[in-house]
Amino acid sequence: MSSKTKIVVLHVKELIYTGIFAALGILFIILLIIMFLPKEEKKATVSTMTQTTENTYVPGVYTTSLILNDNVVEIEVTVDETNINSIRLVNLDEAVATMYPLIQPSFEDLADQIIKNQSLEGITYADDSKYTSIILLDAITSSLNKALENVGDEEEE
Repeated sequence: MSSKTKIVVLHVKELIYTGIFAALGILFIILLIIMFLPKEEKKATVSTMTQTTENTYVPGVYTTSLILNDNVVEIEVTVDETNINSIRLVNLDEAVATMYPLIQPSFEDLADQIIKNQSLEGITYADDSKYTSIILLDAITSSLNKALENVGDEEEE
């Protein structure tokens, strides 16, 4: 039996670099998994919004503020127990209307559709006012969620 001694030379610098790259690779894979897994919270809010016609609201007036060029524009939503009665813009300054010419017609179109359907589903908007409509729709949704949140608060008491 011949035994030959094998000498293995390990460079500490290379081991450290390999360890760091392996840790970064594992961290990268974990971040990718977290980012692309479906989130349960979003599914819950979507199912809540699809049931708005089945839910009841706390009657009242709910507002959400939008800040456009240091001017506050409020969106006011009036609801009774089962219906969305009105949606209107409050404090729309002439300067804001001039700077954002699509805000008034886009808002009126969205408000008409929401009041007609009594729901936030199936809302359509023109391509030329896409971003304006999305901002306004988010504010309207926020106001309606306040009415729904208050329903849950009263049930707990």
